[in-house]
Amino acid sequence: MASPRVRRLILTACGLLCVGLAVLGWILPIMPATPFLLLAAGCFARSSPRLHRWLHENRLFGRYLRDYAEGRGISPILKAGTIALIWGSVALSATFVARAMWLRLLLGAVALGVSWHILRLPTRRP
Repeated sequence: MASPRVRRLILTACGLLCVGLAVLGWILPIMPATPFLLLAAGCFARSSPRLHRWLHENRLFGRYLRDYAEGRGISPILKAGTIALIWGSVALSATFVARAMWLRLLLGAVALGVSWHILRLPTRRP
């Protein structure tokens, strides 16, 4: 069993890695950001109150994370924009990057799964 200090360091490192992957998820629409933000929040909750607070108060994703965690959902504009960006990037990737049919099918399956998840989220009214 790892010592509490080693455990905190590992959880903090995993949390920071998840934040980085979440940022990539906002840049690469086929990679979802939300699961990584939630995982980072869980890691920080068990390892660093300071980083946990920073994550929830961050100007880029703090409100998004709080709204998601509290079940308030996302705005209709963010929902529509995210889905449009996902399918636009899948169309471009399938046309210009993915030559193998299995890869095109995989891109479509991931896009369907992410779209389904986004559509199931509550829509926050302005």
